[in-house]
Amino acid sequence: MKRELTVIQNNNCCLPAPELTIAHDQAVAGATLLAAIADPTRLSIINMLSASSGAVCVCDITGRFTLGQPTISHHLRILREAGLIEGDKRGKWVYYSIVPSKLREIQTLLDKVFSQPALV
Repeated sequence: MKRELTVIQNNNCCLPAPELTIAHDQAVAGATLLAAIADPTRLSIINMLSASSGAVCVCDITGRFTLGQPTISHHLRILREAGLIEGDKRGKWVYYSIVPSKLREIQTLLDKVFSQPALV
């Protein structure tokens, strides 16, 4: 079900609300990316891969967590489907790396969302 954001203008009180800094399609795409990393394990995996100078073997990723291999595989699948990471099979192991353009996409989105002056 596709829902559109509707901007309602109320001229009865207050100053007008600031304009949206992102379009609806940008909000939908951004929410999908943010949902993929909105889990402590997945955020930690992204952090690990971002800090690495190269691809990281799935055995090393699994070894960093107390979770079982099936659970780590589930988290890696979610990140892969979101386009945040990519895997390269080498023999019986898969080596994962970050997709830098997707991280830049998240950064750009957050810069746009928080471009308004913060209220203190």
